[in-house]
Amino acid sequence: MKIVVLDGYTLNPGDLNWNQIKTLGDIIIYDRTDSADIISRIGDAEVVLTNKTPIRKETMKACPNIKLISVLATGYDVVDIEAAKQLGIAVCNIPAYGTYSVAQFAIALLLEVCYHVGYHDNAVKKGRWENSADWCFWDKPLLELYGKTMGIIGYGRIGQTTGKIARALGMKIIANDKHENPTLKDVEYVSFDDLCSRADVIVLHCSLTKENQQFIDKKAIAKMKKNAIIINNARGQLINEKDLADALNEGRIYAAGIDVVSKEPIEKDNPLLKAKNCYITPHMSWGSVEARKRIMDMTYENIQGYLNDKAVNRIV
Repeated sequence: MKIVVLDGYTLNPGDLNWNQIKTLGDIIIYDRTDSADIISRIGDAEVVLTNKTPIRKETMKACPNIKLISVLATGYDVVDIEAAKQLGIAVCNIPAYGTYSVAQFAIALLLEVCYHVGYHDNAVKKGRWENSADWCFWDKPLLELYGKTMGIIGYGRIGQTTGKIARALGMKIIANDKHENPTLKDVEYVSFDDLCSRADVIVLHCSLTKENQQFIDKKAIAKMKKNAIIINNARGQLINEKDLADALNEGRIYAAGIDVVSKEPIEKDNPLLKAKNCYITPHMSWGSVEARKRIMDMTYENIQGYLNDKAVNRIV
């Protein structure tokens, strides 16, 4: 069996290995694949592994030997699912691999907003402390989270894990989710408007849908506290970036910690790049060694499941 990996570098920049998957067939690994090369690189491969390289209907038709497309991520919008159904191609993804890493990173963004660790580390290494007239200093406000309210939008596995960490910091948790879980007794479910008005910290952990694109806009922000902090390491398209930048620059909310933007890599004219109190990281929440190792292991299970005619993480 021939296996092709179209964009393996992000998953494995060199600190992991493909050895387990190599036992399943002949594998060709490309670090990155331009759109013009997708069809030629797939060729007669039976199994295609992709992270962000799109697999559309024309590609599937041009490569009729494809039997399985295994997405190296949770989101599978890079694959034309309807075309795969029509052509009898199985599609798998990797659910729940990054729950702990993504939740941990949401808290890391929040703590950076509150304590500016990176900024003050840089200041110390530039000689500010050794030349200080006082035994300590800080240039930016330091914020304590104890007693504050975190509103989590999207209270699934990741949202619940973030909530657990936040509770350990002494925060109260409220949540908004279209699928409320009545068995959870440690959270108060509220409406979206209520969450916006009550929360000191608003964390986005929801999936992107047609209904919630750019739902964090000036109308939603107008309901928030002036000291509100927005954390988003879900999907960039959940936020109207101009509205958020305007609100930050005008002091209508306090700060934002962002790991995702509407178009990635970020474009130089993205308004958040010049917004006040906006902390941006390059979509790295998922990238811990442990989380990426889970992707490797679960991808092996997906392919093995296909070979044994078992539905493992199968979408179609």
